This record gives sequence, C-alpha cells and structure tokens, in this order.
Amino acid sequence: MKRLVVFSALLLSQFGTAQGFLKTQGQKIVNPQGENVYLKGMGLGGWMLQEGYMLKTDEFAGPQFKIKEKIAEVAGEDGKNDFYKAYLKNGITKKDVDSLAKWGFNSIRLPMHYNLYTLPIEQEKVKGENTWLRQGFEMTDNLLKWCEANKMYLILDLHAAPGGQGNDANISDNDKTKPNLWQSEENQKKTIALWKKLAERYKDKQWVAGYDLINEPNYGFTGKDPNGLDEQSNAPLWKLLKDISQAIREVDKNHIIIIEGNGWGNNYNGLIPLWDDNIVLSFHKYWTFNTAESIQTILESRQKLNVPVWLGETGENSNVWFTELNQLLLKNNIGWAYWPMKKIDNIAGVTSVKITPEYEKLLNYWKNGGEKPSKDFAKNTLMKIADNYKIENVEIKYDVIDAMFRQVQDATTKPYQNHPLPGRIFATEYDLGRLGSAYSDKDFQNVWVSTLNRTEWNSGNKMRNDGVDIYLCNDQITNQYYVGKTEKGEWLQYTLKSPQAKHYKFSVRYNNDSKQVSELILKNETGTHLATLKLPPTGNGIWKTISGSDVALDAGDNKLRVYIEAGNANLNYFELH
Repeated sequence: MKRLVVFSALLLSQFGTAQGFLKTQGQKIVNPQGENVYLKGMGLGGWMLQEGYMLKTDEFAGPQFKIKEKIAEVAGEDGKNDFYKAYLKNGITKKDVDSLAKWGFNSIRLPMHYNLYTLPIEQEKVKGENTWLRQGFEMTDNLLKWCEANKMYLILDLHAAPGGQGNDANISDNDKTKPNLWQSEENQKKTIALWKKLAERYKDKQWVAGYDLINEPNYGFTGKDPNGLDEQSNAPLWKLLKDISQAIREVDKNHIIIIEGNGWGNNYNGLIPLWDDNIVLSFHKYWTFNTAESIQTILESRQKLNVPVWLGETGENSNVWFTELNQLLLKNNIGWAYWPMKKIDNIAGVTSVKITPEYEKLLNYWKNGGEKPSKDFAKNTLMKIADNYKIENVEIKYDVIDAMFRQVQDATTKPYQNHPLPGRIFATEYDLGRLGSAYSDKDFQNVWVSTLNRTEWNSGNKMRNDGVDIYLCNDQITNQYYVGKTEKGEWLQYTLKSPQAKHYKFSVRYNNDSKQVSELILKNETGTHLATLKLPPTGNGIWKTISGSDVALDAGDNKLRVYIEAGNANLNYFELH
C-alpha cells in the first residue's frame, strides 16, 4: 500500500499537479506554504486576438475585424476561414509552451477574445441569452494541459470584452459602429456571465494562477481624454469589476482576481475599498525610463492597500530596456509578463515569424491598391504565413531571451556563436551581453513616453535587438546582414578561440560611401592596443576587403574589441588568418 501511495505521488508530480492555489499574502503572491512566487511570464498576444501591427497591417487594418475583412476581400470567405483555422491551430501548441518553459518562463498570460467563447449580443437569437461556443474553451483547456505538463501557471486575461472596453480599437477589436462595453448593459451582463462560466470550468485547476478581468480599459467616462487618462472616479469600471468578482466568487473561492486601472491599465483614481481579500493590482509599462520613479505610483498603491502588484504587460523595446526593467522589477518583487510571443518580421520578441515576398506583395496591394491578387495566390500566401507561425518555423531570438534572464544578474559576456581561428567572423555576431560589456552603441532604447521623443535602437531593425544597427546586406559574400550607422566611440566585442598563441593577419570587408576615411582600432578586453585599420571611401554600395597589421592573440579564448574611431563605415565581416 505504501508503494502504491508513493507511485501515485510520482504520477501526480509527473503530470504537474500544483501544490495548491496561489493566493495573496500582504504585498506578495504566495503558494500554500507561504513561499513568495515570482511570476516570469509571456503574453500570447496575437493568437486569439490579432492586432494589426503584429501582422504589418496596422496602416490600413488595425482591429481584427478589419483584418478579416481585408483577407476575405482577396481570399474569399472560404479562404479566410481556412487561414484562421490553420492560424489558430499553429499559433500556440504544446511545443510553444515547452519552449517557453525551457527558456525560463514560469507563467503564461492568455489574451482571450470573447467571440471564441460566446456570440456577440447582436447575434444572439434571444436577447439577454448567452450561446456558449466550444472553440475558446477547448483552446484554453489545451493550453492549460500544456502548462500543467511544464508546471507553469496560466493567467486568463479578457483582452477583448464584449463590445470592446475602450477607444483604442486595436487592442480589443472594437467595432465603433456597435455599442461598446460601457454603452451596453447587455455587453456588461455577457462579460459577467462569461467570467462566471470560466470560473465554473477552472475553479479546481491549481495551475491557473488567476483571472485578469479586463485588459487595459481605456475610456473617458466623465473627463476630456477619450482614453480615460484624466478620469478621477472611474466609477463604472470599479462597479463592473466588482460585479464580475462577485459572480466569480459564487462558484470559485480560490483563484486570485487581477484588476487593471483605466487609461490602458494604470489609472487607479477613485478605486473603491477592495471588495475581495485575494486581489492583485496589475499595471502596464511601455516606453518609460526604468527608474524607481517610473513605478512609484503603483508602489504607493501596493503599500497603501497592502496588496501585491504585477506587471501584466510590457515589452516592445530593446534588450537594454528589458534587462534594466527586469532588474528594477526583481528589486521590488514585482512579477511580469512580456508582450507578445509572436509577430511577423520583428526583433523585439522572443520569436519572429518569417515574412515572405508573396505576403509583402499582398500587403502592398492592401496599402496601395493596383492589380488585385488572385484568390489562389492570396490563399496560398496566407496559408504559408499560417505555417510560418509554427514554433519550428519561427526564428528564435536568443539574444532577447538572454537579456530577459541571464543578463539581469550576470554581467559577463557569452559568444553569440563559436568563432574558432583561423576563420571568418561576421560583424553582426558580436557577443551576447549587456551594453558596455559586449558592445557599446549611442542609441539603445525607446523611452518616448518619458522624453516625448521617439528614438530607435537598432535602426536597421534586423537580426538582433541591441543598440547595434544591423541592416540587410546585398553583398554576395555575407550572412545577409551588416553593421551600419557606425559612430565614433562605439565598439563591438567578439570571443575568438585560438588553438595557440599566434599573430594573425586581420582583414575586414567593409563599405564606406562617405568622403571621409573611417578608422577601426582593435583592442583586447583589458584595453591593450592590438592594431589600427584605415578604411578609405569605397563608393556607394561597393564592398571592399582591406588587410591590416598582425594581431597577437593568446591560446584559448580571446575577447577582441573593434572600436569605431571614425565613423561611416558599414562592416560586413572580419577574417583572422
């Protein structure tokens, strides 16, 4: 009998049974043993709910319903339906969740579109009734099963509430020709009913961390700002959140309830006395400095109300910004969820969905008009994009993952790729590590909300998410990219492995379309000068190779730094031979 009990316990452990529900304890989220639980999450934006910028349609189709209209226009209704069937199937699978766990994430935030769970009010045959749809619940069931297998927590997030919860149409698929959430009592009742239905289904699921009731409300109830930034009472918001909470508690006494303020989640003015003893305040943070002052307001709310706070959404910035933010959050015991996991042709996420020339042609037609693509062309193009959403087909951005996790507490550098000598080293393959350790660049983040001045980091927007400017390269001898926009004072570090102490001849393939001579200085990690190379003008688009003096390297690993002493040169690759 004892052996049977042990075997049963092992089975439970193998299948990821949680050791009880998470709950709040003062200003911390804890497990039943009272241990602090620090959530490190990823939001699955774009899966159940698309935003135009994720598919590069934002200039002409931001909300999902408009994206669907554009797709139906070229691929027909059948083509549109086939695309979305494949898109939803491929977008998130067990392999995706396995990958997130492997990379270091311990939680997932699921942005839900209500229309996968229930019909819009205008489609209900009987006013006030709720028709429940299997698709959304089954997708959630599967995701939870994959989370359980990886011992990851799942946060359910109502990202598109019935009617849409704000004036930012893109984030909630808001069709402004129809009553929104705040204009319609029917939509509010459907929202409450949906949450009660979800709570009934998942009330016993211990790997569900909590319920994020309404994502980023942004609505002007009484103020002048349409997105609710200047609201002082937010009374309709607090009433609805309380009503939802009470409906949940009728069937589920266990799970954490997560609330968000107005003005995209951060305006908590007028918050009434908290109505539940298991509430977490969520805030969202984009494009601001990573200083104590930048989170001071939410820290004050945490202290005043004696509740935990959670950064439910952040991202869309550089690796420097990610590392510094995670350092700030860790110092203040604030868990987080980044946004989103997958977008087409991007550098700022943990993955990038590969774009195709055919899809670019489709985007161009939607944007500029011209000859309409055939239905077959459009459907085949869209089905290829849907296939590219599979985790095995995306480009994994290991530099982003390294910045989010290792670099937060580790200032050392790691090779981006092994570089045995003699050999060729592409300029874009500089080491992984923090600004000032692996590289130095003058533009390295976008903090326009703090400065009111939008800036880029990687101006070429290719390959890597640091401040180093990387562009597509048309040279035939390349890894498809080059380092450009070089400026005096910037530098790059490369870890090179030499089989023995040796003097190597150093060559660089470069392009200099200015009228000024560029200059590189080579040093080792300690600052010892190794060589200087002058890079004369080459003419526009012309790549040349120039050899410099010998460079002395030690046996084993060498950290070679290439300093830009005079700018303008574009760097393709180096050779040591």
